Amino acid sequence: MDAVRVENLTKRYGRLEALRGISFRIAPGSLFALLGPNGAGKTTTIRILCGLTRPTSGRAFFYEVDVFASPVKAKKMAGLVPQTINLDMELTVAENLLIHGLLFGLSRKEIARRSQELLRFADLLERKNHRVRTLSGGMRRRVLIIRALLHRPRILFLDEPTVGLDPHIRRKLWGLIKMIQQQGTTILLTTHYIEEAEFLADRVAFIDEGRLIIEDTPGALIGRLGEFAVDIVREKGLETKYFRSRKEAESFALTFTKRAETVTIRRVSLEDAFVHFTGRKV
Repeated sequence: MDAVRVENLTKRYGRLEALRGISFRIAPGSLFALLGPNGAGKTTTIRILCGLTRPTSGRAFFYEVDVFASPVKAKKMAGLVPQTINLDMELTVAENLLIHGLLFGLSRKEIARRSQELLRFADLLERKNHRVRTLSGGMRRRVLIIRALLHRPRILFLDEPTVGLDPHIRRKLWGLIKMIQQQGTTILLTTHYIEEAEFLADRVAFIDEGRLIIEDTPGALIGRLGEFAVDIVREKGLETKYFRSRKEAESFALTFTKRAETVTIRRVSLEDAFVHFTGRKV
């Protein structure tokens, strides 16, 4: 059984097609990343799956529950970490968690017990009674994540969870996200950070202008191009060639030793795959 199944999802705003018939499946307990530039349709997809935006057409299922026919049942299975920090800044961390728990019908006793567990898990226990406005950006992101986990969702939606954070804090959040997955939660992540998708995801789908271009494991997407890349800096710009082995790459690079071009050999990355399959950079 798929944790998430999306079939031919479309969304139009007048003449603008935000989504153009995307389909994908997510296996239980896996982390699936939608990778694409701003405006590609990533947030629209999550908003539709979380019941915040109506689709123009298409179907979606959480563990065979029809998301659009049974929205309340589907929402109980899902936790959402939005791109915008929508915590109440004047309330404490504990008060924010309390309100969320009450909205999901949890008892105060269960909220207190679950909050304590999650705050410890996210290394925020000492900040329990601090007002959110006093927390750093990274801490606020962690509060958003544990708030979404409070009602024990089977599926967690993370919409650009590390946007605007410095690399050190971003990597700390990556560790938290992987720990959540290891506990059995299915995760759908949207990001425009290539390295984030490459590090976190079991499977990656490239999305651009509302279309899902290609989907596979990060390793398989990279492997379709080769293992090594040769970058040639010419007067007209950068040109890249891909090779299956370092020996092939080095043999090709040697043909430029007496020319004016600058040549670099490196390993192929997920960014190479994205540029190759979409024709553009994130």
